[in-house]
Amino acid sequence: MTASCNRPAPLPDRSVRPLALPAVALLAALLGACSQPQQGDPEARASRIEPVAKISLKVQKVAPGSRTGEQIYQGTCAGCHAAGALGAPKTGDAAAWAPRIAQGFDTLTKNAISGIRQMPPRGGGADLTDTEVRRAVAYLANSGGAKFAEPPVEK
Repeated sequence: MTASCNRPAPLPDRSVRPLALPAVALLAALLGACSQPQQGDPEARASRIEPVAKISLKVQKVAPGSRTGEQIYQGTCAGCHAAGALGAPKTGDAAAWAPRIAQGFDTLTKNAISGIRQMPPRGGGADLTDTEVRRAVAYLANSGGAKFAEPPVEK
């Protein structure tokens, strides 16, 4: 053992101690001021803390069976077909749609209603009627070069 190991630890410098009490008092005063209720106009205070932006959602209910192919595409199909997600043929990609269009409108519609590969039945739109699925299939296939007649919307 060396002699330095037996020495006690040095005491803190005593010149710091007189400054500690005023520093703690100042900190307490600052924190105390923060906890005091704010004085002033409540409307002005409310305007200072109100959100910067507001979002307003307007839900439009459309009676089942009355949606067009484009409306169904925008609301249900575009999520995958616009980007080609999960192997879905992209909207407007004639090369990807050609072999599907060659199978015919009825086969495309049957696959869309029952689901195929990673596409869920009715494209995930459980509230879609068979006629609405037919409209969406016509709209989407026509964007890829088909010339299918979209079933009309009955009024």
